Amino acid sequence: MPLFFLIPLCTALATGYLFKKSSDEIAYIADVFAAISLILSLVLAPWQIQFGLLIIVLIITNRLLQENESKQTEVIGKQFRETK
Repeated sequence: MPLFFLIPLCTALATGYLFKKSSDEIAYIADVFAAISLILSLVLAPWQIQFGLLIIVLIITNRLLQENESKQTEVIGKQFRETK
């Protein structure tokens, strides 16, 4: 498994760490550079890692949707009881 994707990933992590607390304009440039590096590392990652990240994102999204639906049904139930 080629590990070329680790180069932009480490670059993004190092950039984010070094300029995390900086308040200058350089921090904005560093954030953009870190975001581009993260995207590049995801593109260069092997399919096994991409597939694993996809599964994780789907599971987290499903849980968040279920929590959101339960909150909406609680709000609708409260509104229905208040109108009676």
